[in-house]
Amino acid sequence: MHIAILTFEGYNELDSLIALGVLNRIKSDDWRVTIATPGPKVTSMNGVVIEQMSTLEEACAADAVIVGSGIATREVVEDSAIMDVLRRLDPSRQLIAAQCSGALVLSRLGLLDDIPACTDLTTKPWVVAAGVEVLNQPFYAKDNIATAGGCLASPYLAAWIIARLRDTDAAESALHYVAPVGEKEEYIERAWRNIAPYLPARAPAPAFV
Repeated sequence: MHIAILTFEGYNELDSLIALGVLNRIKSDDWRVTIATPGPKVTSMNGVVIEQMSTLEEACAADAVIVGSGIATREVVEDSAIMDVLRRLDPSRQLIAAQCSGALVLSRLGLLDDIPACTDLTTKPWVVAAGVEVLNQPFYAKDNIATAGGCLASPYLAAWIIARLRDTDAAESALHYVAPVGEKEEYIERAWRNIAPYLPARAPAPAFV
């Protein structure tokens, strides 16, 4: 399985790197998580430079994709070179998720037609202007498309992907690892209240211990 996190110039570190960390709690030879960028390097909104792990073209062939957020998303959606590549994203064959302003990318690609979305408060007016209903909640998914709003909702996207591609026990284990000490059960239960309603019926909630 290849999970790609689309990460653009001016990216938000919390959105891309928290998801990367949670997803990499799956330790398996057939599980690969990459930062997919338009070029060899990108610089975050706070000056953190990271190198490309996969290309946008490779991301479009991945099993799951997270569209990351950042301060330049409105510029990204106006970049025809980037958007022409991303039009290859296909929810009929892959999981597609968007973090915060990543919802604007999905809306411009036509992937949120008749699907409400979650996003951050700064991005909300732009997504609404694109004709998408924005929900006042941290996470929402329909079929193979999910969105999350707020930087610290990124573990929800990661857990949703793990639950879909592996199972709910693996998702719980990943969340348990990153949850604050002394709050692990509370954290996981809260996360699962937000994620579980949007999982296939065959995927039961994990048994908390």
